[in-house]
Amino acid sequence: MKPLVTIAILNWNSLDFLKKFLPVLIDRTPIDLAHIVIIDNGSTDGTAGWVTADYPDIHLMVLDRNYGYAGGYAIALEKISTRYVVLLNSDIEVPEKWLDGMIQFMEDHPAASALAPKILSYQSPRQFEYAGAAGGWIDRFGFPFCRGRIFNSIEDDNGQYPTPEKIFWASGACMLVRTEAYRNAGGLDPEFFAHMEEIDLCWRLQANGGEIWYFPDTCVYHVGGGTLPNESPYKLFLNFRNNLILLHKNLHGSLRRRILFSRQVFDGIAAIQYLIKGKPRYFNAVLRA
Repeated sequence: MKPLVTIAILNWNSLDFLKKFLPVLIDRTPIDLAHIVIIDNGSTDGTAGWVTADYPDIHLMVLDRNYGYAGGYAIALEKISTRYVVLLNSDIEVPEKWLDGMIQFMEDHPAASALAPKILSYQSPRQFEYAGAAGGWIDRFGFPFCRGRIFNSIEDDNGQYPTPEKIFWASGACMLVRTEAYRNAGGLDPEFFAHMEEIDLCWRLQANGGEIWYFPDTCVYHVGGGTLPNESPYKLFLNFRNNLILLHKNLHGSLRRRILFSRQVFDGIAAIQYLIKGKPRYFNAVLRA
C-alpha cells in the first residue's frame, strides 16, 4: 500500500545532524505510513555520498546549488504525490509514534491544511524552542510570535498549552501539510529564501479557507540555529526583509499602507539602537532589509 506521508528533510551542510537524528527518525517512523526523502541543497560536506552509502533505500534528491529553504522545498515538493507531507528540519529528534496522532488528527479534521506539533528545545527539553514553540501568531503590527516564546523570552513547558487549537502559522521546522492544499495555495515562495516563508504559506492556506492547528500530543525536540547562527547579520537581514515581504504580499489597501508605514518607523528605531550599541553590521543589515 502506498504510504500516506512523505517526510521531506531539506539539508544544507548538516551532515552531523543527519548522522545523529536520521537513524532515530527511521526507527520511529512506520514504513507503511511514511517514506523519507532527503533534499540536498547543494551541500559540500559529503551529505549525498553518505546517504547513498549508508541509506541506499532513502530517496535522495540532489540539487545543483543552495536554493534556500523556500526554494529547495518548492522544487522538491513538485514531485510529491502522497496525501500529506512533513517538512522536517535535519536537527529535530522525534519521539516514538510521533506521526500517528498527527495523521489521525488531519484525517478527522478535513478543513485542516497544516498541523504543528509542540516544539521543545533539544538542549533544554523542559523549555519551548524558539522556532514554533506552541504555535505561531502575528500581532497587529505584523510581528510574528509564538505561544511559549515572545521575541527572546522563552517559557518553560508546564503543560500550559495542553489542547489542540487553531493558530495562525506552523513552524517550518516541523510542519505536516495537506499536499493538495499546499499546491492550491501556490506552495512556498522562493523569494523568501529562508525565514518566514512558512508564515506566508500558512497565510495563503487560510486565505483559501484552510485551517492551521497546533497539536500538543506530539512533541519534537529542535536544536535550532543549525544553518544560520542567531548572531548572524545575514539572518537578521532575512528576518527584517522577509517580514516586510510577508506583509506586502498578504495585506491590502489602506491596512497595508498603515502597517508598512508603522514598520518603517519601528525598523528604523531598531536600526538606530544597533548603531548605538556599537553593532554597525546589524545596523547595515536592517537598512539593507
